[in-house]
Amino acid sequence: MDALLALGSERPVPVVIDEFPYLARANPELPSVIQEALRPLRDQRAASRSRLLLCGSALSFMGRLLSGNAPLRGRAGLELLVRPLDHRLAAEFWDITDPRLALKVNATVGGTPAYRREFARGDTPSGPDDFDDWVIRTVLNPETPLFREARYLLAEEPDLRDTALYLSVLAAVADGNATRGGMAGYLERKATDIAHPINVLEDAGLLHRDADAFRENRPTYRIAEPLIAFYHTIMRPVWDQLERPGSAARVWQASRRRFTSKVLGPHFEQVCRDWALHHADPDLLGGLPARVGHGVVHDPRARTGHEIDVAVIGIADGTKPPLLAIGEAKWNDTIGIAHIERLQHIRDLITQAGRYDTTHTRLICFSGAGFNDKAVAAANTRPGIVLIDLPTLYGQT
Repeated sequence: MDALLALGSERPVPVVIDEFPYLARANPELPSVIQEALRPLRDQRAASRSRLLLCGSALSFMGRLLSGNAPLRGRAGLELLVRPLDHRLAAEFWDITDPRLALKVNATVGGTPAYRREFARGDTPSGPDDFDDWVIRTVLNPETPLFREARYLLAEEPDLRDTALYLSVLAAVADGNATRGGMAGYLERKATDIAHPINVLEDAGLLHRDADAFRENRPTYRIAEPLIAFYHTIMRPVWDQLERPGSAARVWQASRRRFTSKVLGPHFEQVCRDWALHHADPDLLGGLPARVGHGVVHDPRARTGHEIDVAVIGIADGTKPPLLAIGEAKWNDTIGIAHIERLQHIRDLITQAGRYDTTHTRLICFSGAGFNDKAVAAANTRPGIVLIDLPTLYGQT
């Protein structure tokens, strides 16, 4: 460490230690060594202009470096979490202008920049009609680095010991089991047995916990990395076939319907929620969102629950937080007047429950397939109804 600090004795020098978690695993004392080297009153530090950058892809480990009583707490001048590109930036980075194609690619590989050039070897779909061929020749091709990337992502996390169990938890979520009880039933285990794997996957940034906007203590989970969701839904069940050259086209032909329902549909819903939180004009929503989620609204008379894909909650300025908007997101369905009437009924149920202020709640319909004439007429003549299409989600209108 003294030698690294000495590099900056005459001028500022960046010193980068990449994949720091692996180095610290080999020498657990390393953070304490760095802490001592960067002690404020130490002569070597005072005379050095070295800029030490500790980098790592293991989110759980890197997140603990500066927390609580960690040795390096108070020593850092910058803590930077490099997030994947969102759907808009990813489309720009992949040079895709067609919003429908952009969302399908984003649902497959997510927003990690390296996946375009290094892992996909610079191969991008030439147009909407090339998507299927691109999946076959690149994503499902055992000769590309992208093919095994989803399996290797787990190996980057030092806290993941029994990888088979963690893979099974992710597979359960990918198959639609979004609750702890659902995962436990899928794995034929007790809910308490999978509590630790869920927490570790959350810390690693591979699993995301979403609170139900309308029911307390009813969280659901989703896979945070689209490539992992695609792998567990499409690739893992037929892995032995895919490893055999020439099988990709046959597998993809049989998997396209599952891709639409299990991968593309849920991803579209999440993009709609991200758009409402980060991109939507507050005037369109009737205020600035404090959080955007989803949930289930109970109908006591019908004794059933109604799922809400998008729930936009504003900043509380009184006894009740305002519910700015509720929305329905349909990837492959044309939105009609029945969808709007359903949202109106659900808004009435939320009003009766009394948890949110629904005085100005707007109804938003998201569709990847468009809207029929009655829906368009309702949006044009009745206040509080908003229709959002794919170009709008991508900022093209």
